[in-house]
Amino acid sequence: MAQNFPPLKNDAILRVARGQRTEFTPVWVMRQAGRYLPEFREIRKDFSFFELCKTPELACQVTLQPINRFNLDAAIIFSDILVIPQALGMTVDMLPGVGPHFPKPLEKPDDLSVLKESPNVKKELGYVFDAITLTRHRLEGRVPLLGFCGAPWTVMGYMIEGGGTKTMSKAKRWLYQWPVESHKLLKILTDVTIDYLVGQVEAGAQMLQVFESSAGFLGPQLFEQFALPYIKSISESVKSRLQSEGLDQVPMTIFAKDAHYALDKLGQAGYNVVGIDWTVKPKKAREEVGPNVTLQGNLDPCALYASPSNIDQYVAQMMTEFGPHRHIANLGHGVYPDIDPAHLCAFVDAVHKHSKELNSTH
Repeated sequence: MAQNFPPLKNDAILRVARGQRTEFTPVWVMRQAGRYLPEFREIRKDFSFFELCKTPELACQVTLQPINRFNLDAAIIFSDILVIPQALGMTVDMLPGVGPHFPKPLEKPDDLSVLKESPNVKKELGYVFDAITLTRHRLEGRVPLLGFCGAPWTVMGYMIEGGGTKTMSKAKRWLYQWPVESHKLLKILTDVTIDYLVGQVEAGAQMLQVFESSAGFLGPQLFEQFALPYIKSISESVKSRLQSEGLDQVPMTIFAKDAHYALDKLGQAGYNVVGIDWTVKPKKAREEVGPNVTLQGNLDPCALYASPSNIDQYVAQMMTEFGPHRHIANLGHGVYPDIDPAHLCAFVDAVHKHSKELNSTH
């Protein structure tokens, strides 16, 4: 187990996640390490996407790029939610201009036999753990390091669809036509994910985020049947495992995009933080999740196309709507590849400026 990490100098995001008051609202951005940064595009010329993920030195370097450029309050390890299907024995490519591609997706329940039974997560995903440990040291305590994973339903969708989709009809067909086998696959993914998240904390991750990016394809009934039970199982089991293995408890965030219909359920799913996208009013989210959960979000990523002065105004409005406490500022989804880095800088600086003013009066 990694030891002797540098002392943490900025723990604002960890305190806010636990409900403590801070002098400013912490901010980070989903996909903050990525294609919108010229330094990332430069390194990408020489390495494939998954080469970056699977080479700890490179993953560390990329993770630190936005931290070196912006006044962010958290780093998030550079990786991908689809390393889990890879650990289960599936081939995943990242095609330029297309995104993830599975040459042999799961087409019918019989295909579950191709998945590895009980894979050795430390062996299969050790490169992520090595990258986390290295990055914790290289961060020198500047900000906390976040680990993450995809939620089982979202990962299942990719494994069946074979890539991105506008309807998720192939994966939803499984839910309706083969519910027993769907639960079997979701349980396989949940078990591996729990091992994976515990391993990230053991390696040095100080906070965890679970991405249910495909929640919007489900309605309330399917979500409660095929997504929520596994989301809850992850939070409960990770916390239990951390305790039994003598590891520190870390805050956990659930971000279920487009799950406006399930905010109340997510607020009771055992997570410290519930992330919301830009289609949800912060006041409604607060009413739904309750007073004892921190909210994260939720500026429209496209707002970063606006001028820096207008970005400042949008942020001021967002900060007022969320209020001074129990809020981690973020976009409502990941930053887009063609965003000007200077505009992201304007967003980060505006969060700090307006939240300091807001928090000083409350």
